[in-house]
Amino acid sequence: METKRQLRVSKLLQRELSSIFQRDAKDKYGSGMITVTKVNITKDLSIARVYLSLFATKDKAALLESIVQRTPEIRFTLGRAVKDQLRQIPSLEFYEDDSLDYIENIEQLLLP
Repeated sequence: METKRQLRVSKLLQRELSSIFQRDAKDKYGSGMITVTKVNITKDLSIARVYLSLFATKDKAALLESIVQRTPEIRFTLGRAVKDQLRQIPSLEFYEDDSLDYIENIEQLLLP
């Protein structure tokens, strides 16, 4: 179970990362649309696991790899945005959130 502090920091990181991806998506990641669906943070606030939904792209794996390669740059931008709220910026780990694909697959299986 997450503590209140973990929840607050997760929401803060989700909001700031969403604005970073919204602002930089076209310039750095092409035509893909990136949505931050969830952020889980460890108890010691050192690692943030960021789940992303990737839309309007043919190769989701390549887009995710591009994001992972730019992790230091994203973390630096995030640090500038939350410097007054957090003492230390957590390490970022990016994962693809495939829950929407899973739901769509179930709907396709249930429809005649």
